[in-house]
Amino acid sequence: MELKIEKIDWLFFIMCFLVGIVAEEAFFRGQIGISYIVFIVLFYTIFCYRFRSYPFSHQRLGYLVLIAIWLLAISYYLYDTELFYALNVLIIPALVIFHLVLITSQEKTEWSNVRFIFYMLRRLIDGIRYNAIFIKYVSSLLKKSSNKKHYDVWGKILIGLIISVPLLFIILNLLISADTQFEQLITSIPNLFNFKAEYAFRFIIILIYTFMFFGFMQVLLQKNTITEQKEFKPISMDGIITLTILSLLDIVYILFVVIQFKYFFSGTLDEGYTYAEYARRGFFELLFVTLINLSVTTGVISLTKNVQGFLKSAIRSALTILVLSSGVLLISAFMRLTMYENAYGFTFTRVLAHSFMIFLMVILTYTLIKIWLEKLSLFHFYFIATLVYYVGLNIVNIDRFVVEQNFERFEQTGKIDSLYMSRFSSTGLLGLIELHEKEPNNQELNDLLKQIKAEIRPTNMWQSHNYSRTKAYEKLVELDIK
Repeated sequence: MELKIEKIDWLFFIMCFLVGIVAEEAFFRGQIGISYIVFIVLFYTIFCYRFRSYPFSHQRLGYLVLIAIWLLAISYYLYDTELFYALNVLIIPALVIFHLVLITSQEKTEWSNVRFIFYMLRRLIDGIRYNAIFIKYVSSLLKKSSNKKHYDVWGKILIGLIISVPLLFIILNLLISADTQFEQLITSIPNLFNFKAEYAFRFIIILIYTFMFFGFMQVLLQKNTITEQKEFKPISMDGIITLTILSLLDIVYILFVVIQFKYFFSGTLDEGYTYAEYARRGFFELLFVTLINLSVTTGVISLTKNVQGFLKSAIRSALTILVLSSGVLLISAFMRLTMYENAYGFTFTRVLAHSFMIFLMVILTYTLIKIWLEKLSLFHFYFIATLVYYVGLNIVNIDRFVVEQNFERFEQTGKIDSLYMSRFSSTGLLGLIELHEKEPNNQELNDLLKQIKAEIRPTNMWQSHNYSRTKAYEKLVELDIK
């Protein structure tokens, strides 16, 4: 790779260094909050500056992914959900890489092809190679600007330091034994080194971020296409074998649904089962079977494209029965979970499972249409639907929905899991404060809020500023608990 560094490249490197400083401050100085959206704004600002005259491609999908990235980053400020906090640490960078590679690729590049994943990986590797060449280029410039005597001097100093280490070790131990004040002075030095080590560690992180941004974006500026690979014969399934497998599956599911129909939808318990055992067992089994069926359906659609004639129509009919059976199983699982929630209340996990089943129903519906309309693309829809679904989960504030549902259940039954509400998020804590204002004489709730108020500590770090956490803390401080 031939390297030509111009003035604009040096300016861009300085910009990447500044973004590296912000990245280290945003992600390594406390709990992530508003710092993520600050970083994203700055990152895309320098990207737009560097690529201001670049002809972008795939702009419609690119804008969708960009909106998703910004919404996910904003969710770090708006909400306080542990699951999404952890997932987005990986998902946002992955989406950023996908977005940048997508819009800087050739217009004819098929992003839905599996080769696009290898193309992305190659661009990342090219970024690392670019940095290695850039460092070598900079070192050659430094060597030209200096002379051999300077290198010899620094080499001799290094040799002197190495020889001094064993001598200093012996002498320092003798002097420490001879004087207690000198011993105190020497023992305090490691604290100073630890202080300096922190800054050294932070500087290393900044450099890593700087070169990651610089090398990756410099490589994206260079026109590149997915290299043509040797064409392999596509994998396919025999039509008769496929139809046999599907027919057996369909028979099993039809019998299962018919015989167990009352068990699925009556809402009554079998003898010897509690609500928890009934709902949990049935829910996980049916959901897992639905996912298996969806995988089988997708695989058959992808691997039987060459089957024609009556056999093709028979396979389509068998797939239709399989998808419809999966829908029945999914509805049954949905009803079981609803029964469990009515008995034991709402939690974040249960509501998330409900939303996932609704998402699966959308996927099954589209898959059913795809069985009879070959022109539709499964991967396009799956990717976009998954992206919209996941971003929607981050934005709609599931925590608040859980709080409202538990309030409604409390009004009907007088039961609420205060301990869970206080632990699952700041929104849950805000809900308990609202409940306290309605029920000021609830001693169990008052004791819990007193304990939380005594333990909670605010953070003054700008990186960790979060709307929900701040609001919960302010409400708790103002609360007058008897």
